[in-house]
Amino acid sequence: MTNVTAVTRFILMGFSDTPELQILCGVFFLMMYMETVVSNLIIITLITLDLKLQTPMYFFLKHLSLLDVFFVSVPIPNFFVNSLTHNSSISVLACAFQVFLMTSFSAGDVFVLTAMSYDRYVAICCPLHYEAMMSNPICVLMVSMSWASGVLFGAIYTSGTFFMPFCGSNVIPQFFCNVPSLLRISCSETFVVIYTSLGIGVCMGVSCFICVVISYFYIFSTVLKIPTIKGQSKAFATCLPHLTVFTVFIVTACFVYLKPFSNNPSISDKLFSVLYTLLPPALNPLIYSLRNTDVKSALRRLQQNLCLRCLLI
Repeated sequence: MTNVTAVTRFILMGFSDTPELQILCGVFFLMMYMETVVSNLIIITLITLDLKLQTPMYFFLKHLSLLDVFFVSVPIPNFFVNSLTHNSSISVLACAFQVFLMTSFSAGDVFVLTAMSYDRYVAICCPLHYEAMMSNPICVLMVSMSWASGVLFGAIYTSGTFFMPFCGSNVIPQFFCNVPSLLRISCSETFVVIYTSLGIGVCMGVSCFICVVISYFYIFSTVLKIPTIKGQSKAFATCLPHLTVFTVFIVTACFVYLKPFSNNPSISDKLFSVLYTLLPPALNPLIYSLRNTDVKSALRRLQQNLCLRCLLI
């Protein structure tokens, strides 16, 4: 029998072996991280403080921004610290915790985005029943189920991944722990458990995707029946930001998790991981603020209130 040594720590590969380039990448990621966190916190603050944004659509948007802040805060600060200290090792427990958090928050994103599509469907296709169908208790229940389902899926996915033994190589060819990279270094002869977890995840994603597609099928059918171009444009303006965010998130996630893994990962694997980690959280506030007059008006009111308070002080 061949002796094998169980892995107790992993090594996260960065984007370069040169210390100076590692620091440069770390600083760049930190700047992107700060921009993402600040912009999402601004959205959360505006929706919380402005009474005109106390609607179901913005309630879901606030939780989407909160999930994005948590999601991007899992890998990026750790990568920045590793770049400065030139120490990329991570324990198995910390790696499992990282997988659990990122999976939970990303799954929560999918569920909240699905709930937002239902909200848009009710608002456009059933406007007379909107207040009854999207009441505060129903919205709170939908968001609570999104968070809880995300945590449950994260627990199932993480336990399925770390149920497998790891031996031999402990190098993860990514800047954070993710399941495709862990599969490359597993010494397990069978992947039944992780394939079961992956199957659950695929079914979840496909179900949410189908729900969104059905919602927008009825939305577009209803909007096209509006007699005026102005009315159609106004209805589309409330839906296109959400559809754009959902598409970006699903496409980047598919490239990371559904791409066939190989023993020799390429630079494109790391690039897609960066896009999946940073692009959706960074774009969400920009898409909803640049094209949304309500958010821009709320921001102006907040700025005016802050200036007035400063003058009074």
